[in-house]
Amino acid sequence: MASRPGTKFRFWILALFFLFGYGAIGYRLVELHAFKSTELVDELESSRFRVLREMPRRGDIFDINGEILATSHIFLEVGVDRHEIKSTDLARIPEIAKNLGLPVSHVREAFGVSEGRLPVDVKSLDPRWKLLKRRVEPRSFEALKALGIRSVTSTKSYEREYPQGDLASHVIGFVRKDGQAAMGVEREFDYYLSGEEGWTETEIGVGRREMAQFRRRQVTSTDGLNVVLTIDSYVQDVVQKELHQIVNNYHPKAATIIVSDPFTGEILGLGNYPSFNPNAYSKSDDESRKNRALTDILEPGSTFKIVAATAALEERVVNVDTQIDCAQSIAVMPDGYRVKLPRDDHAMGILTVGEVISKSSNRGAAHLGFRLGGQNFYEWVERYGFGEYSGLDLGVESRGILNPPNKWDRLTLSRMTMGHSIAATPIQIHMATSTLANGGVLMTPRVVAAITNYEGEKVVEFGPVPKRKVFSRSTARTVTTLLEEAASERGTARRAMVEGYRVAGKTGTTQKIVNGRYSTQQHVGSFTGFFPANNPQVVITVIVDGGRPSTGGLGYGGIVAAPSFREIAKKLIPHYAISPVPRASGYAHAEGANFSSGGN
Repeated sequence: MASRPGTKFRFWILALFFLFGYGAIGYRLVELHAFKSTELVDELESSRFRVLREMPRRGDIFDINGEILATSHIFLEVGVDRHEIKSTDLARIPEIAKNLGLPVSHVREAFGVSEGRLPVDVKSLDPRWKLLKRRVEPRSFEALKALGIRSVTSTKSYEREYPQGDLASHVIGFVRKDGQAAMGVEREFDYYLSGEEGWTETEIGVGRREMAQFRRRQVTSTDGLNVVLTIDSYVQDVVQKELHQIVNNYHPKAATIIVSDPFTGEILGLGNYPSFNPNAYSKSDDESRKNRALTDILEPGSTFKIVAATAALEERVVNVDTQIDCAQSIAVMPDGYRVKLPRDDHAMGILTVGEVISKSSNRGAAHLGFRLGGQNFYEWVERYGFGEYSGLDLGVESRGILNPPNKWDRLTLSRMTMGHSIAATPIQIHMATSTLANGGVLMTPRVVAAITNYEGEKVVEFGPVPKRKVFSRSTARTVTTLLEEAASERGTARRAMVEGYRVAGKTGTTQKIVNGRYSTQQHVGSFTGFFPANNPQVVITVIVDGGRPSTGGLGYGGIVAAPSFREIAKKLIPHYAISPVPRASGYAHAEGANFSSGGN
């Protein structure tokens, strides 16, 4: 039978259609299995398997007595997985809102509810996960979890808290909201505090939930270790309250107080004004967060005469009874050059070396420098730690300014001996005084005593770190005796006297540079000293920048700083059970002392 016209044509068209169709399918199969199989398997694996991060808990920071200064609080971030929302969840929204303390409208919006109903396809909602509340206590979430709403999920997070507020904030530092340690111990000891992040490689099933039975690998997170500071919360509180008193009395631009153990270098208290609260660090500015004890530089003023005195006595170019003519305003150098000497507050005439220190003669200190020689004195200044980092692990620190002798002019030596032509940080000044207090050894200051685990066992312990021997114990005893006279009713630091105790210390007052010139109205007043003088327990340094008495007058160190030494010392006596020691013969008691006039 003959075929109909066009039948063969339609047959071959249909055959070619099937041929090309199956050919394309075959080509695609070959492409997928032969050429793209590895890529596709990897893509499938990545969609089925996830690496879930497990954040460790950051270690705590304690003071030396076990008081918590910084800790990590567990919070949950609660949100809704909008692709998992069921129609029955809509009726539970008021319960969710009540449990989280949120407005019902806020929860409805997070669920994607519009005009009282859910979208037809919840899978189309973007973004998939919507935050309901950031900080939810785990105990509060348990009640919400009991409702059995699978679309409501939580993520564990840690938030850093500082229970003592601004106490020792410049020492502790803070951790930002993104988990980055920003300053202080938090940053410098982040290696110990942060711990190690854990992770789990697991399979994700329906609803993008973990199928624990198919876990491949799991690495448990390791919580951070704890840091124990040398800071004593009581001492720190005393320091900060005294700073508050200084601000109320003298209205300074800035102030710093440091308290330490002279023999170990342990910092017991360190405070600055202005300060900040690490719980609200975002509300503070850079000036408030600056640790001025390490970053601010100032001319030490008369506190620096301790360096000239110990150097001259140790080198034996003078003794305590050597007489120096402080009446002359000009000194003639061996090469015939006539050096104009700095002025004293009042005419002093001929003084012994002991009187040069106790009466704080600028001209007398200059003569000590001349006898030592420029290069020799420079080396002594370096030996004391000026011009180098202190080694206190708290972050950014200035080395100060100490120019070598080849950059000096003919006046530099006579000015440096009185604490000018050099710039130092408060911690450098403090550690120089500590060197005298402990008998001549420059110590490295420390704020961390130990690293411990959560059982309280010490993992790392930090002991005293001496840098070098600076001068002999006999020289230390001699200069200490001279500084006792400075802290007597006849000295410039009489306001630092503590009744019944032997105090050794030195005031300092330097004019601030304003518009390129030394100001006669703006000063930095300081006092640095220790007690008891014959058996030092604590070293205290007080520096007040730009303070002025409300009753008028200038901000001399003897007025704005020395009284704070006395007030702090009086509060530390019962805390450390420091026994009273009578003053040595020839030195006055505080009773009957006249505190009416100032001093430098």
